[in-house]
Amino acid sequence: MLDTPPPTGPICERIVFRGRVQGVGFRQHTRSLAQGFPLVGYVRNLGDGSVEVVAKGPASAIHGLVLRVQSDFRDNVTGVEREPGQLLEEFTTFDIRF
Repeated sequence: MLDTPPPTGPICERIVFRGRVQGVGFRQHTRSLAQGFPLVGYVRNLGDGSVEVVAKGPASAIHGLVLRVQSDFRDNVTGVEREPGQLLEEFTTFDIRF
């Protein structure tokens, strides 16, 4: 069985943070953190009280962003779901969506 090497180019990932993540500056802080990584995409509130992040960039940068958000909001985040994202649009920045 051959191991598949990790992707070397940019990937797209969808991350959903659950817990008390709305109304606590989560989107603004996540955008600020993301701008410190070579990432583009967006962060937005979802109707069920969770927050969605769609990020495109190196896998290591996405992983770093998730770790920083979890660390900075450790008292608020109760769960994180990660899945490959479908790149349905091109991004040039990392934004907050409403």
